[in-house]
Order: sequence, then structure tokens, then C-alpha cells
Amino acid sequence: MTSFIAKSVTVLAACAALNASAGTSAPVKNPVPVEEKSGALFESIGATFDAGYDSRYYFRGLWFADNIMWTALNISVPITDKLTWGIGGAYINTAGTPFLGSKSGFQYSEIDAITNLSYDAGWAKFGMQYQYYFYPDNYGGSFNGAPIAGADPEFALKGAGELGWTVAVPIKGFNIYAGYYYDLRINGSYISLGADYTFAVTDWLSIVPSVNTGFGIDYYTGNGSGSVPGSALTGNKGQSMNNGPTSGFTHVLYTLAVPVKLTKSVTWTSYVALNHGEKLRTQLNATQNELYWGTKLSFAF
Repeated sequence: MTSFIAKSVTVLAACAALNASAGTSAPVKNPVPVEEKSGALFESIGATFDAGYDSRYYFRGLWFADNIMWTALNISVPITDKLTWGIGGAYINTAGTPFLGSKSGFQYSEIDAITNLSYDAGWAKFGMQYQYYFYPDNYGGSFNGAPIAGADPEFALKGAGELGWTVAVPIKGFNIYAGYYYDLRINGSYISLGADYTFAVTDWLSIVPSVNTGFGIDYYTGNGSGSVPGSALTGNKGQSMNNGPTSGFTHVLYTLAVPVKLTKSVTWTSYVALNHGEKLRTQLNATQNELYWGTKLSFAF
């Protein structure tokens, strides 16, 4: 691009000299406008705001609550053409989770804060992030004001920080992504792998099936809880959490999402999902296979 502009300037200069020597002048047709710098620290800032509902809240294969309402705000700032800095936050709260035969009394809420750097290499996008999770009602929630499985050092947590490294590779309609996350509070690791494919039905309607799985290493096992076989806090195979595995696959999640582009900046997405619990979640989730759904509105600025 630089050499092309330099050559164009040389040609224009030569033409001007010829016109001057001939005693005539001719205006330059269609001059290329020069973009003026804004004088701001950043040329542009992008933002998205999301608000949604999920019939059940599963995170990395682990059930947390039912009927959750959530909002999230994310801001992206381009540092260079390829490097972007992001910052965001989210709030999650149950609107009613049946527990121990009661339709009220269970409380779960979560506040997340995240900052990240992403580098777009063209063939792949690489990311590095730090995220902090704050649990006002404890990691495992509370019932009538008392923490669930309060004796467990993990379920009684009020917060935890996490470092993560991610990579995403687009291949035509496919997206393949992976991540490694290290929990600084419990010194556990989580590895994720997933893929999705976008079927463009129209310019405004798409169908996106996806699948993802995860592997935990000393990652939120619940082994410190006081549950016993047959109790309300025991998993779907009636085993005591005290004797559970500390590492293994967490889940396989199958999702079918339908994004609808309502306007240039507003998208409505609904989905159905099936969470299949694997080795590390067998003793924590009440069921091994769970079908649930959700919907959200996304606003881009």
C-alpha cells in the first residue's frame, strides 16, 4: 500500500509539472480524502449487552440453580489491528429453584468480572484472561439462609479467581475452540474443548448446533461435604461425595441454538441443550442427563 501511494504521488507531481510548463492547469479528479486522526486514545470502542433466562444453570457440567435471570456487559477496545483488550461483568440470580421438596428458600446468585487480551492471527484467535467469580450465597448456594454442604471447603467459597488461555479456529462454517483454566483458589485445572457449525437459513436466521466437553484436574469435587449415600445432597448414583474422583471428564453438552437478527444491532437467540454428566459430575449432579432451554437478547453498540 505504501509503495502504491508513493508512486501515485510521483505521477501526480509529474503531471502538475507538465501542466505548469504548458501554461495550463487542470484539477485532479476524484481526490482521495485524507482521514484525520481523532486525537483520542482509542479510535473505537465496541460493547455488547445481553439479558437472558435459562431454565437450568449448568456451568462446566455442574448444576447450580434453576430458573435463572442474568445480564452481562462486555466492552472491547482495539489496541492494534490484531490485538484487542476486553473487560466485562455479569450478574446471575435464581428466580426460583425447587429444593428439598420446597419451591422457595433456595438462594443462588453470582457476580462475575473478567478482563482479557485477544490476538487475531487470521487463521486463529488466541486469548488470555483473568476472571473473578463472587458468590453472595456461597458457591453451592444456600437454603433458608444456611449454606448448602457448608462443611465442604469448596461449596462454602464466597469467591475464586481464575486464569485462562484460549484458542479458537474458524474453518468455513465451523468454529473449533479450546481452553485451559487454572483456579487460583482451589489450585485446580479445567480443560475445555468444543465446536459449532452455523447453518445460515436466511440473512437474519441461523441454526447453530454445538458440542463441548471438559476435563477437570482436582477441580471442584465436593469430596469435603458431609453427604452420605441416599441423602438429598448425594449425586445420581447414590454415592458418598467423600469417596468421589478428583480428576476426570466433567460432561458432554449438546446444544441447538437459533439466532434471529432482529435489527442491525439486536439479536434474539433461543436454545435447547442436553447436559450429560461424566465421571467428575456423577456424584454432584442429581441426574446424569438433563434437558433444559434458554433465551437471550443481545445488543451491540
